[in-house]
Amino acid sequence: MYRVYSGPPGSERLNPLEKGRHLFKEFGTMDEAMGFAQHLKTTGRVALLLEGDDGTHLDRSALTKALVHRGSEQVQGRN
Repeated sequence: MYRVYSGPPGSERLNPLEKGRHLFKEFGTMDEAMGFAQHLKTTGRVALLLEGDDGTHLDRSALTKALVHRGSEQVQGRN
């Protein structure tokens, strides 16, 4: 399972002690989790952390980079 923690715009890094106070949504695949993180971005919210039971751990900056990369791949796929 993969969990995407979210917050309002301007949110800082997610401290491990604060995870219990933040909203998250669970997904069965990494692709679904990344899709939700992209959805958060398009709706004005922020994906703060993506973590998985397999040890995956993407903080806010790593998620931003991954979403930019994912977006460029999707654009190239349309051409």
